[in-house]
Amino acid sequence: MEFFRRVLGPRRANPAAPPLALYDSAAAPDSRRADTLLAALDIDAAINAHERWKNRLMDYLEGRTTVGLDPALVRRADHSALGRWLHGVGGELLGDQPAYPLLVARYQYFHEQAATLVELAQQGEWDRAVQVLNGGYRYGSSQVVLLLKELKRGLV
Repeated sequence: MEFFRRVLGPRRANPAAPPLALYDSAAAPDSRRADTLLAALDIDAAINAHERWKNRLMDYLEGRTTVGLDPALVRRADHSALGRWLHGVGGELLGDQPAYPLLVARYQYFHEQAATLVELAQQGEWDRAVQVLNGGYRYGSSQVVLLLKELKRGLV
């Protein structure tokens, strides 16, 4: 749940509650371990968020939802829950890992492919849409998940 609170927006501060020291390495001897565990949990949640977003896109493409998609918004990787996590807490926790910059680039590529897929579907160009779906879109998605798992392996 904490992942979604951080991704979807800041919580209102409770002045009576003391600040959390989870990310403060001087706060407690086990704080680095806590940071590592939190990052690992966040990666699992990030993978789940990515899979849910893909399901929503497929629901749209297959006509199971009436909610429209704007290709310009789909193209923005920072507009999704995973994108906000990557550019926020995920970047803070994992930005020094060698796989992180590649993950950010692959995630942007995935969103570009998804936006192209939406544009082609909206234009009724189903043959080209299927090519993108089975090509760059699936490749980008699998790269995102593999790189997230690589980051997680680096934490353990």
